[in-house]
Amino acid sequence: QVQLQESGGGSVQAGGSLRLSCATSGDTYNSDCMGWFRRASGTERVGVAYIYIGGGSTTYDASVKGRFTISQDNAKNTLYLQMNSLKPEDTAMYYCAATGLGMGACGLNPMGYRFWGQGTQVTVSS
Repeated sequence: QVQLQESGGGSVQAGGSLRLSCATSGDTYNSDCMGWFRRASGTERVGVAYIYIGGGSTTYDASVKGRFTISQDNAKNTLYLQMNSLKPEDTAMYYCAATGLGMGACGLNPMGYRFWGQGTQVTVSS
């Protein structure tokens, strides 16, 4: 059964930090890529960062580069997003997603991801 479960969201003041986690089933973690996406109120879901599960290389959206870090723990089948220097414009629902193996397309486009979690809310106040 495919499962992704995000945790770690919350409310923080600008400049603060949060660490999101995405626990997955083994089948889901056996993907080409996993990524973090976000959707602010009234906007479309956009890519934040993604990682190649096999090789570990990462890519970030320009809006978070240098502030966010995506990482993986293969022993725990878990994906992380460390978010530092948070800004009010980072306020959104954050989702983790997986492409599956040979079924999707790695990148920041959410259309490439087949499996999704339910999301965790991040709110940054000024």
